[in-house]
Amino acid sequence: MAGGAVSNSTYASKDTGVKPGSYLFPLILVTSLFFLWGLAYGLLDVLNKHFQEVLNITTKRSTLLQGAYFGAYFLMALPAGMFMNKFGYKKGIILGLLLYATGAFLFFPAAGALSFDFFLLALFILACGLACLETAANPYVTVLGDPGTSEQRLNLSQCFNGLGSFLGPIIGGKLFFGSGNGDLTTVKLTYIVIGVVVLLIAGFFYRTPLPEIKEAEQEGEAVMADTRPLFAHRHFVLGVVAQFFYVAAQVGAGALFINYVTTYWHGITTENASYLLSVALALFMGGRFVGTALMRKIAPNKLLALYAFINILLSLFVMTGSGAPSVYALITIFFFMSIMFPTIFALGVKDLGVHTKRGASYQVMSIVGGASVPYLMGVVTEWQSLSASFAIPAFCFVIVFLYGWKGYKRV
Repeated sequence: MAGGAVSNSTYASKDTGVKPGSYLFPLILVTSLFFLWGLAYGLLDVLNKHFQEVLNITTKRSTLLQGAYFGAYFLMALPAGMFMNKFGYKKGIILGLLLYATGAFLFFPAAGALSFDFFLLALFILACGLACLETAANPYVTVLGDPGTSEQRLNLSQCFNGLGSFLGPIIGGKLFFGSGNGDLTTVKLTYIVIGVVVLLIAGFFYRTPLPEIKEAEQEGEAVMADTRPLFAHRHFVLGVVAQFFYVAAQVGAGALFINYVTTYWHGITTENASYLLSVALALFMGGRFVGTALMRKIAPNKLLALYAFINILLSLFVMTGSGAPSVYALITIFFFMSIMFPTIFALGVKDLGVHTKRGASYQVMSIVGGASVPYLMGVVTEWQSLSASFAIPAFCFVIVFLYGWKGYKRV
């Protein structure tokens, strides 16, 4: 996220001051957004553990952070898609950035009140902004160029999401665990800085002309002849299902990563465990560069199925809880997760024609998988063990494997 593609004439640009067909600079600008939501996600899993220690909450309760974060995606994706259909991609991006900044600034009073519930509200508003950004940026990147290489282009942009995710745990580990304060002062300062940066980027987008990509009347023959409603497209429906389970696996593995490392690798500190999470996310980022290159030789669906199968095996080994080797297996899972989101996304919205924006909204809605599964893993952890909870990501990767094997086919 291969098959038949419509020609580039499927899309047309409004007169926005950008020369038609000149997509390189807009692609670079929009790709910067991938870094922003990657950073927010990279900090999330570190906050999870930090709040357990500072606010004295349980592992199960701390996973409500993931619930608020990814629940916002579920609730905001469709409204974001409707907003963009009416006002365009650029205004959708600016709306997302403003919500992102608002949520970040709300971390300051939440930290002052030492209120976990207040943090959930702030994170929910922040994530509503991210939902707008993802609903806009992911489909925008797929149509800014040759449809035949949309998977490669989206994977390349997602590499910068991986960079943000990689830096998040380093920043969080150093500031939240390494300061020695044992309070939320560094959390407040970190999110104030993020809010200011995001506002500056929103201003930059406001002043920069972007081509407004929209479906034109001239479609490729196969797409033009297909008048079925959105949910009659089997590959789209199965793509939403696969995306739900993929995000569930990714978020579950990340949310309990630090807990897993400190539980099964005896003697390691929380700060060092957060750095290992950063290593895992560095592999995640590197995996996207590698995956983008491999897709020049291997069909995206085949690479997706192969990576999912490998992660099934790795998840089963993580369930053994066998010290450092199982931690290494958990870290390696992140490499093979790297291409899954963008590959499923591009395969799922391929050849949807006039349904592309709405289809993208449902793909982003499916991120709600990240809201439910971490909590379920927390329940299994309290009922059985932390290692046993990784049976859930193993099952999720089975669903992704099936999509890459056969579910992606357009019929």
